[in-house]
Amino acid sequence: MLQPGAHPRSIRFGVYEVDVRSRELRKQGIKLRIQEQPFQVLCMLLEKPGELVTREELRQKLWPSDTFVDFDHSLNTAINKLREALSDSAANPRYIETLARRGYRFVGPPPAAMDPEFPPAQDDAQPPGGSGDAGAESEEPGEPPLPAPPRIVVRTLFGLSQALYLGLYILALAELEQVYRLATYITAYARAVETAVLIVAGAGVPVRLYLLTAVAFDYGASGLKFHRIFPLVLALDFAWALTPYLLMHKMGTGLATAACAALLYLPFSERTLIRMGYGATRQAG
Repeated sequence: MLQPGAHPRSIRFGVYEVDVRSRELRKQGIKLRIQEQPFQVLCMLLEKPGELVTREELRQKLWPSDTFVDFDHSLNTAINKLREALSDSAANPRYIETLARRGYRFVGPPPAAMDPEFPPAQDDAQPPGGSGDAGAESEEPGEPPLPAPPRIVVRTLFGLSQALYLGLYILALAELEQVYRLATYITAYARAVETAVLIVAGAGVPVRLYLLTAVAFDYGASGLKFHRIFPLVLALDFAWALTPYLLMHKMGTGLATAACAALLYLPFSERTLIRMGYGATRQAG
């Protein structure tokens, strides 16, 4: 638990860690992209967990009296970007709670200091009147940042991929005897192939229904949940990627191989979509 007046270098709450000195927000060790003003709001809320931080306090910290800005709009934008970075929502807050016309309160897991305290550095903060864009543009060496499309685009594409799998599973379960007959063209173990399709499709239906409903309702923890079950999804998708060869006698080896390659690619595209919409490299904004 943070002590009053403490100035730790790093603060952890839940799966998130705030590096106050380098002004970075990380989730499970992976850097999030966040602008300066939302980051400052987060730091102020973490200094008083469970307590009201008034809109006036935020205004004085972020926009001094000699700064000409639409304060209400700018603060609302900063709060919205902070919530997106934390995969939070105003309707069902897990971290940032709105107290109507008064201010905001941090309601997440109790924050804890991760290292010894240090004197607050005056030259680390951006000038209060700045837009904070420079902080958002700095990038971590290594993997380049992912695009940040509107979340509705990510949800639509991801939902379509889940609906595709769900439809294929249901079709295969409805036509198991046809699966057996097709398998006889390529192997002497047709019943084993039929059983494998039954197991993969049967296990895949609840997984796809869960993922489809999660993005349909814009569940804030979709990224974390998908990350946890990704090994299962990958195993199911790799097994299912072999099914085009059941139609090899009709579509030919070339087309069957192309379809197999596309299905092998799909789980990785799903993971990238989830990361763009809900995951650690999603830019808040």
